[in-house]
Amino acid sequence: MAYLAGNGMGTAALTDINNTSAAWEFVDYCRQAGVRPLLGIDFRNMEDNAACKYIGIAKDNDGFMELNIHLSHHLHTEERISDRAPAFKKAFVIYPYRPRLLQTLKENEFVGVRPQDINRIIMEDEALLKKKAVALLPVSFNNKEDYYLHCLLRTMYRNTLLSKLQITDAGTRHECAITMPQYLDLYKQYPYLVANTQALMEQCTIDFDYKAHKNKKSFLGSPEEDRELLLAECMKGLAYRYNNDKEAEARMLHEIDVIHKLQFTSYFLTVWDIVKYADRMGYYYVGRGSGANSVAAYCLRITDVDPIELNLFFERFLNLHRNSPPDFDMDFSWKDRDDIIDYMFRKHGVGHTAMLGSHNTFQFRAVARELGKVYGLPKSEIDTFIGSTELNHRIGTSKAASLMDKYKQKIVHFSHRLSKFPHYLSVHACGVVVSDAPMHYYTATQIPPKGFPITHFDMYTADKMKIHKLDILSQRGLGHIKDCIEIVKKNKGETIDIHRVQEFKKDPHLNHLLMHGKSIGCFYIESPAMRQLMRKLDCDNYLTLVAASSIIRPGVSESGMAREYILRHHNRDKYVAIHPKIQEILGETYGVMVYQEDVIKVAHFFAGLTLAEADMLRRAMAWKFRVDDGFKQMEEKYFANCAAFGYPREIADEVWRQMEGFAGFSFCKAHSASYAVESYQSLFLKAYYPLEFMVGVINNFGGYYNTEFYVNEARRAGANIHAPCANRSEYLTIIEGIDIYLGFIHIKSLETTMAQSIPLKREKNGPYTSLEDFCERIKPGMEQLFILVKIGALRFTGKTKKQLLFESLFLYGNKKTPLVDKNVLFPEPALTYNFPRIGQSTREDAMQEIELLGFPLCPRFDLLTTDFRGDIKARDMVNNLGHKVTMIGYLTNTKTSKTRHGHYMQFGSFMDDDNDTFEAVLFPETYKRYPLLEKAIYAITGKVTEEFGVTSLEVQKCERLEISFSVEGITRQYASV
Repeated sequence: MAYLAGNGMGTAALTDINNTSAAWEFVDYCRQAGVRPLLGIDFRNMEDNAACKYIGIAKDNDGFMELNIHLSHHLHTEERISDRAPAFKKAFVIYPYRPRLLQTLKENEFVGVRPQDINRIIMEDEALLKKKAVALLPVSFNNKEDYYLHCLLRTMYRNTLLSKLQITDAGTRHECAITMPQYLDLYKQYPYLVANTQALMEQCTIDFDYKAHKNKKSFLGSPEEDRELLLAECMKGLAYRYNNDKEAEARMLHEIDVIHKLQFTSYFLTVWDIVKYADRMGYYYVGRGSGANSVAAYCLRITDVDPIELNLFFERFLNLHRNSPPDFDMDFSWKDRDDIIDYMFRKHGVGHTAMLGSHNTFQFRAVARELGKVYGLPKSEIDTFIGSTELNHRIGTSKAASLMDKYKQKIVHFSHRLSKFPHYLSVHACGVVVSDAPMHYYTATQIPPKGFPITHFDMYTADKMKIHKLDILSQRGLGHIKDCIEIVKKNKGETIDIHRVQEFKKDPHLNHLLMHGKSIGCFYIESPAMRQLMRKLDCDNYLTLVAASSIIRPGVSESGMAREYILRHHNRDKYVAIHPKIQEILGETYGVMVYQEDVIKVAHFFAGLTLAEADMLRRAMAWKFRVDDGFKQMEEKYFANCAAFGYPREIADEVWRQMEGFAGFSFCKAHSASYAVESYQSLFLKAYYPLEFMVGVINNFGGYYNTEFYVNEARRAGANIHAPCANRSEYLTIIEGIDIYLGFIHIKSLETTMAQSIPLKREKNGPYTSLEDFCERIKPGMEQLFILVKIGALRFTGKTKKQLLFESLFLYGNKKTPLVDKNVLFPEPALTYNFPRIGQSTREDAMQEIELLGFPLCPRFDLLTTDFRGDIKARDMVNNLGHKVTMIGYLTNTKTSKTRHGHYMQFGSFMDDDNDTFEAVLFPETYKRYPLLEKAIYAITGKVTEEFGVTSLEVQKCERLEISFSVEGITRQYASV
């Protein structure tokens, strides 16, 4: 923009090809540079060598909407763009010059003459040229190198070699930026082309408002009606949440007044309407984000977080001096989320609703690989080169680059240029926007595979535009809560109100489970690290869990303060904060930054930044905003203020280090509280309905551990685990009393249609009576039938697996489908065969279960070739501190991390033969010799250690133990890892 302004170009039109992503940014940059902006779209069929069909130039904002509607229609339907434009009312149309086109133009249509066309128009009617021709000079590149970069991109898009790129597949060299004198010189033979262009542009204007909010302004039709509805619904919730407490009522009324003055009443009601729909449909949800600081949101049942209990201030996130809206993140079950989004489109209209777009960018390694293909390098050479290229990229040494040939130097250079460059438009993970004006007033839309229209702008542009998103997310934790409640209703006939969170927080049984880390399967608190943290903190209450939910995040750990927090938690009267001012600000968290708000507090009260600057600093410290220019200025102001306040430089440095490592990966307190609420809900179900709860977890496939671990947890809670059965099982896992039947979905290589049809046809026509009956009704192929036999799904016949396999061979002959004639009038009874009864050992069953399920249904330890089960069990570790012992455990998961010196170490979680878990640590030297590479049963030798009451095994040696599937036992053996 500065280049255009500096070279006498007072007006510029952005006409991206089939895209409007940059429109709002372009207009803003033009205004800053003093250039008058115009908007348009270059319409093309990308599969036809991307030749320009026509360019639409908006006369005004309504014209921009007209162009957006036209483009969106083609993007939604994939209908080809025709050679002639429709009859736009508010937009001009410019066609690339073609002979005899001038005679056919409508009033708003023109022919664009490019520099290379000047010698071609000599035979045209000059009168028509003077009336209907304009100068068309696209500026696509700054310079020749940008043009070359464009050719590389087009070659990558065409998946060909640079040497084979056709002229028609790319732009032309003439599309580089030039000065105003150069522009006038190009058209000196036909000065009226320039005059016509200027006259056309003077008839156009674009006026974007970057200050006014653009979300739906009224929910019912007027702001006054909206306020009355919000007040009425909040009063209902006040009785439910606070029993009409006067202090809560006063705060709620104050919030409603602020919400109404800032014109966010419709925003709150939109979220309230979503949760009301979710309630009607029986969907479970969690409302989180900064909006959870609101008593009004709590009364509307948008969140289950009590802001008064947690001392959360509404004004910190919404007040009369700050007009950004509260941030509501709404979590739904992964099964329900799409219907919630669909409801928003139905409620507010497709024309006013869209999901946010997201711009995926090129990454250095991927670009280098693609450029290697563009230059024709063999794959083996590319693979070898990528590693060294990545090294050179990080080091950035010119010496390393000088050792490459010219093509590899080009690959490195242009990989740098393209890194972080926009690649393609995708859909934001969760953002939905509802606008007051039609969505096409702001952007074109297109349909991704998900099926909902998406905007061409992303969340950052939306924030600048003041069109605020609502995050509709999905998570598996809510899925297992919902499923568990339904399973309890079916299995026990009990109805559960899962929103009795205040009762759950006071339940001593739940708090006992928390303190001892007995939370396998529970949302957010089941990982080894989180269970260890809860034990280290003696976490037996809601407020400690809220803190733990944020401490476990990388931010506190990377700032080095996680362990310090635990120390201070156990020695509350003995610790000394880094500075008295920090203790005054962060006394609640022992002088340690735990929540996002703490960064704001420290930056404001300790370093003297304004609240607005402090919040900007917090955002800038997050990695995705680190590129903002304001970050360096705020850093300088921070240190300048600290010096002015007389703080020693080393203290200012340490506080800054903690802030910088912390801010990008921390939770706000309301967010942590929302997670803690869901954790309590999960824990309640686990505590009082453990079998139904584990079935819900198994069926949602989204926990920290794999299915085998949860099956073992269910067995430990008293369940009888059964393999899939054709006459008992469903597609998903079910429970009958204390008997759990695994679902057909868990059988590897079983076709989905087969897995779904078995229970459906059983429900429709009754139980299967024999092998022949099953084959006639299901018609499985021989391979599919063998899978079902081997997993034991046909055990209802009373025959062994081997008998069934023999009968299957007779039944099928040499065909792929069973030899059963369904058209006979009087079907004959099934044939019987007198096979000898061939036994099936438990070990053989286990081998087939591992093959088809991924795990055996018997305890894995029963398959060991040794009876040795370790010197001690997990429960004995606390009595063997400092002792060297050998323990036997099944590896459930690992985590590899880097020490501060750059060496790798490993953490392993194991389960002993009593289904109790224990943790092991492999420091760098041990990790080099004995890395835990796969899930198996190990003999682990090491020293038992303890920290804050939590034991672990400091590994000195580990060996993988052999298992046997033979019928006969095998003597004890070890196989070294």
